[in-house]
Amino acid sequence: MKINPYQPDQTGMAYSVGTTLDRFIKLKQSDFPFASGELSQLLRDIALAAKIVNRETNRAGLANIGGAFGQTNVQGEEQQKLDVIANIRFMRALSKGGEVCAIVSEEEDAVVDLQNNSGKYVVAIDPLDGSSNIDVNISIGTIFSIYRRKTPIGSPIQQEDIMQPGSEQVAAGYVLYGSSTMLVYTTGFGVNGFTYETSLGEFFLSHPQIQAPKSGSIYSINEGLEKDWQDGIKSYVDQCKENRFAARYIGSLVADFHRNLLKGGIYLYPATKKNPSGKLRLLYEANALAFIAEQAGAKASDGQERILDIVPESLHQRTPLLIGSTELVEDAMNYIQLAKEQETV
Repeated sequence: MKINPYQPDQTGMAYSVGTTLDRFIKLKQSDFPFASGELSQLLRDIALAAKIVNRETNRAGLANIGGAFGQTNVQGEEQQKLDVIANIRFMRALSKGGEVCAIVSEEEDAVVDLQNNSGKYVVAIDPLDGSSNIDVNISIGTIFSIYRRKTPIGSPIQQEDIMQPGSEQVAAGYVLYGSSTMLVYTTGFGVNGFTYETSLGEFFLSHPQIQAPKSGSIYSINEGLEKDWQDGIKSYVDQCKENRFAARYIGSLVADFHRNLLKGGIYLYPATKKNPSGKLRLLYEANALAFIAEQAGAKASDGQERILDIVPESLHQRTPLLIGSTELVEDAMNYIQLAKEQETV
């Protein structure tokens, strides 16, 4: 008899206990007849690196690995020690598995060509999102996107393998290191969440088939930048306040997105005067979360168009991001459009 991992047990109180990430991946492997097991192994490699980063994060206050590393990355942002550690851990896991031909990382200036021309996949990753929050014990995360290469297997990687729109993703996910550690991912067949059980060293299915509420009453935005917002964003946030929405902003993208995905809400990081193209990175932040959002019935936009339709032009390209419950994102887009129309009158 085939086991349905989403079927409650006979008590009706709990889903099948013991559905590990590894077992779940094997059950879903038939969704990808073209993959021959490589994609499944790649997801396992990412999960392994996440376990190691989880361990390092939990030791940060005791092992002197918190705080700044003393260098800046290509974004001009000060690297934290755990940024560097997480990048090393994921690089090792992805390079040793043999499934990946190239990696795009927030912490690397250029594409990391693994010289593995037989690899079928390209991975874009933010190894540690929100790392400046480590020292104050606030949730942080990892974000990843997986693409199939476009050029023939056996040939060197090319620009077209890297610069793919988010709609070409075959899988995407994030790891949230918080009060519990969760891995949430999609392969285009819904969104599933797994919670890490430290005593067993396994991720267990805890949030099957996540569906985001169509609306909500939470808005997440850095209100310290209000004077730099465009008029449409100001009007929308004012409307949120009029409707008595709750303001919730952690400052870790993964944590803010995860809360709104489960509870209903909207996360906004709009263009500002300082960052007219937005601040979040398209390839390894916005695309992954947009894919997850849409698979969970939510929406993601740059304020004008669907995030997943944007064709990247540069490796560390930035974008505005409005993401969350469908009705809220559409309302925000309407306010932006209305403001633009008024400007032309």
